[in-house]
Amino acid sequence: MLALSLAGCATLERQGELPQQGPAIPPAAPRTVGVDALTTAEHKKLVAQFGGEYHWPAAESYLNAILVKLAASSDVPTTPYRVTILNTPVVNAFALPSGNLYISRGLLALANDSAEVAAVMAHEIGHVTARHAAARAEREKQAAVIASAATVIQSRQKGEEVENNQRLSFASFSRQQEIDADRIGVNVIARAGYDPYGAARFLASLGRSTALRAELLGQKTKDKPDILATHPSTPERIAQATLAARQISAPGIGASDRAGYLAAIDGITFGEDPSEGIVRGRRFLQPRLRFAFSAPDGFVLDNTPRALLGRAPGGVEAVRVDSVPDNAGGPLENYLASGWLDGLLRSSIQTGQVNGMPAAFGTARAGEWNFRVAVVRKDGDIYRLLFAARAMDDATLAKFDQSIQSFRQLTDEEAAKVKPLKLQIVKAGLTDNVDAFARRMATVDRPLDIFLLLNGLSHGASLKYGEAYKIVVDQ
Repeated sequence: MLALSLAGCATLERQGELPQQGPAIPPAAPRTVGVDALTTAEHKKLVAQFGGEYHWPAAESYLNAILVKLAASSDVPTTPYRVTILNTPVVNAFALPSGNLYISRGLLALANDSAEVAAVMAHEIGHVTARHAAARAEREKQAAVIASAATVIQSRQKGEEVENNQRLSFASFSRQQEIDADRIGVNVIARAGYDPYGAARFLASLGRSTALRAELLGQKTKDKPDILATHPSTPERIAQATLAARQISAPGIGASDRAGYLAAIDGITFGEDPSEGIVRGRRFLQPRLRFAFSAPDGFVLDNTPRALLGRAPGGVEAVRVDSVPDNAGGPLENYLASGWLDGLLRSSIQTGQVNGMPAAFGTARAGEWNFRVAVVRKDGDIYRLLFAARAMDDATLAKFDQSIQSFRQLTDEEAAKVKPLKLQIVKAGLTDNVDAFARRMATVDRPLDIFLLLNGLSHGASLKYGEAYKIVVDQ
């Protein structure tokens, strides 16, 4: 529980209202299922893990038109491709060997033109045409056999040593596959008539997105390469993609169609889907489950599939909110003391209510961390609110208790008013500037930085009269 409370980790990306941590890609699905996923239960399961399909006809038509060109320019032009947009704000894309590509709407929001999104799809096509899935599966199988043999023939210690070496080797192998897929993708989009520098531009936006998210969540970015990472660092990928593009042409050659791409995504949902709950600053609203919760001042919330996580600046305080089925239906103080939370001080357990709902409260200690916990019974579930702090003085305890008391039921009318944010494409007028557009953003945290990120702009940039830009608006 402590690790999950303090992690708040994510890969790609939510900046204020940008996408939250989503489920990891199922190991058995991307690039490993060699059947027509559109007619299998595997496809349905895969799509369900990413929020279901997101239907936006203009974007679907635009992406499939790009795929027609990419397929004809790929190393295996006979493979039929089709794209499915996933209803998740997580920036992600992957492909199956059958030719089915998946792109999240979070990725569509981050991309800025046809060359960028073509580069993403061509990268995934590169994995398919190079048969990377089969190579990875064979490499993993060999590594398992070698490590097992070392354990049997020599010793457990030797087996662990061999296994660690195999893990390092596989990580390097996987990173090389990503670089290869980037290189293949750059060449494919160039042959299809797109700007080959689109790959580097999108990777740059991806890197900025990761960095901004880390800042918002109070996380430190890695300053040293991770030799066990299965993906190369973003700067390395940008450098390699730029080098590949330079070997093809000078910048400015090839289609990018920014205006056409932005028109295709005008109006798509941005950020969380209300059915999964939405974060607005330090407030969390869950209209489907009918509850609301507010974290203490200064906390940054992250809505993950397993729990709502929050962190205070510097990571010295954290919160986790989740729920479990109320199968036993007994006294809440019994559930609180049932062993799911290590370090609970049984003498601290008290019973009471939270906004008319039965509740039990307690404190716990584990190592250098102190916890304030509450469990609340609502609609057949037990909601668990766990706060962590290095120093639990009276002021901190009072702050946490106030946040616990913010947990309340939403009325039907309140739930109906919870709407998703939308991307809106607007053209810059003569007097418009970056600050003016940032003030129109319906995001709570860092609206200027998010506006710049979404539009591929740097601080100090000027808007071009008549040019189209992305802003985030309330529905």
